[in-house]
Amino acid sequence: MGDILIVDDERDIRELIGDILEDEGYTCRRAASAAECMAEIEAACPALMILDIWLKDSDMDGIDILKIAQRDYPDVPVIIISGHGNIEIAVAAMKQGAYDYIEKPFNIDQLTVVIKRAMETSRLRVENTQLRRRDAEPPELVGSSHAFRALKSSLDKVTKSNGRVMLSGPAGAGKELAARYIHANSGRANYPFVTIGSAAIDPDHMEETLFGREAPGQGIERGLLEQADGGVVYLDEVGDMPLTTQSKILRVLVDQSFTRVGGSEKVRVDVRVLSSTNRNLELLAEEGKFRLELFHRLAVVPIEVPSLDERREDIPELAEFFLGYFNRRQGMPLRRLSDDARALLQTMVWPGNVRQLRNMIERVLIMGDGGDQITAADLPAQENDDADEDNGRLLLSGGLATLPLREARELFEREYLLTQINRFGGNISRTANFVGMERSALHRKLKSLGVVTSSKQGTRVAHLDGQKAEG
Repeated sequence: MGDILIVDDERDIRELIGDILEDEGYTCRRAASAAECMAEIEAACPALMILDIWLKDSDMDGIDILKIAQRDYPDVPVIIISGHGNIEIAVAAMKQGAYDYIEKPFNIDQLTVVIKRAMETSRLRVENTQLRRRDAEPPELVGSSHAFRALKSSLDKVTKSNGRVMLSGPAGAGKELAARYIHANSGRANYPFVTIGSAAIDPDHMEETLFGREAPGQGIERGLLEQADGGVVYLDEVGDMPLTTQSKILRVLVDQSFTRVGGSEKVRVDVRVLSSTNRNLELLAEEGKFRLELFHRLAVVPIEVPSLDERREDIPELAEFFLGYFNRRQGMPLRRLSDDARALLQTMVWPGNVRQLRNMIERVLIMGDGGDQITAADLPAQENDDADEDNGRLLLSGGLATLPLREARELFEREYLLTQINRFGGNISRTANFVGMERSALHRKLKSLGVVTSSKQGTRVAHLDGQKAEG
């Protein structure tokens, strides 16, 4: 039923409680002093502790042990017993986090009822934690483009280490998903993943939020760093962190310890730090807006998360994944993408990256007619604002409509081919096949339009030749 550690300097009390609880089906260990107690805890963490306040011939009393237990083993309930108790001792024990307080001589039935309640509370707390982790969608990376494979390869290399990783990339590209993938595939997967929104922390309450606090009459409140002990701390958009917060985070990274607000004892934590940014931190450091030493400590392994524009090949695959996700998680109809919808999705502009694509798929499912197929016509107007829904015509932009036909045609061809090449990950053969041109003819057309390709993030990206663009 559970492993209970009984700590009392009176042998008769230890044996009496132990015998009764063993009859109830519990496993019991006994300790006569603070030293024996700490040795038992270090050997194996108990499910519950019954702790006497006064321990003869010990360098710590029950309150001292309770403080250590709450600091290092916060999920272990502690029941305080004492033959010399008074209301002040009871209040002190409860402030330090004791589950309950029982005064000697105690009623055995009362003690067993309190133990059962404490064990049940502890069990429910552990189950809730496990259910929250189980309920969370496993971090699944989706894609097959060169840029995606390069990203996944880099992430796989850092999962088994404890090195600090800096994930850079535009908003919505999937930096937090990449951080969760590292955590889920590391040796810390069974420990917490705690996100710290760098800009969201009120500077006036930053220390309490990160480090926790100790206050008379209120006991101990654990901060985010302590809650993440054994796991991962994810500093989201660290470039937005105030300078005052940066200096305190830097101190924690150096010492791996901190003091709670209002406390005096050092609290040591074992956490792996992952961070992300969509800003140029080195430039911010030059401007005095970011501590260069903090940047170097966080960016031990820098990994760039590509934008959706750099991995257009993955858009249909991502869209299909989100269709399945909303079907599983929210019971929405499982619909498929038509060929024209796939093509249109790949040619759209995605300033919000993967997050924007996800939101658009959800919107289409909510507002759609429930049919089996999603066509280009089903896509929201703001995502396809060049289409005239009344007659299928393309609406010209003001700039294009003022150009002579030859110049307008050249501009259209250039933008059209740039889009198609990037859609197919820089693959000229696939582009030529889709647009209906011979490969050699396409090469000549690209040269005349000043379109070239170059390697970026492991894939080919089309862009305008610098000299042509200047001309």
